[in-house]
Amino acid sequence: MRTFIVGALTVCAAVLLASAVSASTPGVDVKLTHDASDPGYVSSYTLATGTAYTDATLAECSRSRGRQNEPAIAVDPRNTNVILGSSNDYCGVYNANDANGNPIPVGPIWLGYYRSENAGSSFVSSLVPGYPDDVSPFGVIAKQQVRTASSGDPVIAWDAQGRAFFGSESSDDPAGTPKTFGDVWVATYDNPGGPTSNQQNDGKRYRQTVVVARGSSAPNLLGKFNDKTTIEADHNSDGRCDNNVYFAWSQFHGNAGSVGIHLSRSTDHGVTFSHPKKVSQTISDVQFPDIAITGNDNVYVVFRSFNSGRGPEGTSFYYVKSTDCGATFTRPRVLQDFIPNDAQDVAAPEAAPPQSAPDDAFGEEENEVAGNARDCGDFDAHCESGYTFFRRDTQPRATADQFDTANPDRFYVVYDATKPGTVTSTGTTYGTIDSGTAGQAAIFFLRVNGANGSKVGPSLIDSETTGHQIFPDISADNPSAATRGTIHTIWWDSRNDGCYSVARPIGNCANRTTVPSLDAFAARSTNFGTSWTTSRVSNVTSNPNFEQFSDRTVPFAGDYLYVSSVNDFSFGTWTDWRNTVQGTDPREDPEDEDGATADVHQCRTQDASGTFSGDLCPRDGGLDQNIYGDYTP
Repeated sequence: MRTFIVGALTVCAAVLLASAVSASTPGVDVKLTHDASDPGYVSSYTLATGTAYTDATLAECSRSRGRQNEPAIAVDPRNTNVILGSSNDYCGVYNANDANGNPIPVGPIWLGYYRSENAGSSFVSSLVPGYPDDVSPFGVIAKQQVRTASSGDPVIAWDAQGRAFFGSESSDDPAGTPKTFGDVWVATYDNPGGPTSNQQNDGKRYRQTVVVARGSSAPNLLGKFNDKTTIEADHNSDGRCDNNVYFAWSQFHGNAGSVGIHLSRSTDHGVTFSHPKKVSQTISDVQFPDIAITGNDNVYVVFRSFNSGRGPEGTSFYYVKSTDCGATFTRPRVLQDFIPNDAQDVAAPEAAPPQSAPDDAFGEEENEVAGNARDCGDFDAHCESGYTFFRRDTQPRATADQFDTANPDRFYVVYDATKPGTVTSTGTTYGTIDSGTAGQAAIFFLRVNGANGSKVGPSLIDSETTGHQIFPDISADNPSAATRGTIHTIWWDSRNDGCYSVARPIGNCANRTTVPSLDAFAARSTNFGTSWTTSRVSNVTSNPNFEQFSDRTVPFAGDYLYVSSVNDFSFGTWTDWRNTVQGTDPREDPEDEDGATADVHQCRTQDASGTFSGDLCPRDGGLDQNIYGDYTP
């Protein structure tokens, strides 16, 4: 959530061929987060056992019209009817009222568990067990390990025996202190009937949560803090490394400023994980790891370095390789240099009117480098340019076809970097390369031979002259030889931004107002990435710049989108604002640069001293940020 600068194979194949005869195509967008009594949230315990259970958090989640972002999605490799999703889910934040009956932000931000058993036509919404007031039998199991009041950065992987693994970073102290614990953990779901039973029940029963690495519980993100997670499992059932789970993350050291990529593996179906090892070695400022497992079961971790001045590395992507099922890794090797596309501005804080109570219990924003801002909004989040925008950074996403034995060490990478020839002066302090300098963000593709380090690319997947392309993801599992070479990608695209300019943030007009500007787009290749067919996936263009976070002062879109596929069946998810209710912020007098176009519906009172209350109507739609999904080409 926080980002810092610094099986029997024969049987499985038959099922897959029956359920994914032809390529999936975008249709009606499907909502994964039913937080508006449509129909609401169900306990994970109830989903698995049929036994009724509820609590204050589930009740709030069923009515909240709350915020969700950073979605994850994973199609069951044994049965494409079963799809599991997740997100940073804020639905339970207002799960209590004050003495006057007004909602107060004391509930958790937690990991969602969204389940479809009809190939993504609909989803049931739930939460991963272990949130603070979860006293279900599953919650009791989870709390033997989980010690935090919040969790986020969800990632999901399936093995070949119907188990699903949910990785998370988790923070905030249940006692309400400023401590940010910085733990990472993995929760395991299985098929209650066992690996050979009805595959419609794959990933349905919660089994356990294991803390893989603990932070140092220091205040305000200082000390050791684990974040930016990724997970993958070996599910090709070829007899080598079968069902191993690999979990990686960025480890930050707030006082020292350095960041490293760490990895742990499980060889017993998520029951235990190995002692974490630092795979980035001496590179000092790295983030955004992603894992790919190739057709010969080798494990690759791809990550980004930042040119921070603390080490010799520049702005590049690196990778490391394991040929022994994740026991050891090679030294990092440079994969690709690139021109970043990282939204940034110069902070210009403005005084905020006094407020008697906060709108949010937990801060979603990290401490910025002095004078630098990676997202901009109102009051203390105001920036010199006057624009309103969400944070985003260039990052790599990697995958491989675990069933491709003809190309046993091949993996694929996508990333969102600046398109050459588009760099321009912005005329303001806003930029994507440096303050005052920006370029068009585009999605690049690499095909890599890990055996010798050779590569094809980078090439543009969809070379558009209008709009930015950001937050890509990629998937390429093909158990059927008939679909070998099929790759699926997804990204956010602003080609439908009516105010698009390379010199301005996404969705920002020249007069500093904001407009609907983002869609989910996707592309499919059937020839190992040599050519692509692109489609718009989302049915509605929405506005990502609504100020829904940090006491309604700043937008937050999360840090990624997600796509998952098996053969020609592919499903993608994204954060969406189509249900957000726009409004005015009464604290802005006079109205600021965005002309209320980025403000959300909120209710406040003001006393004789001029002090405002917190938002008294957080359930009325101003926070209605959701996760939607659809089939992708």
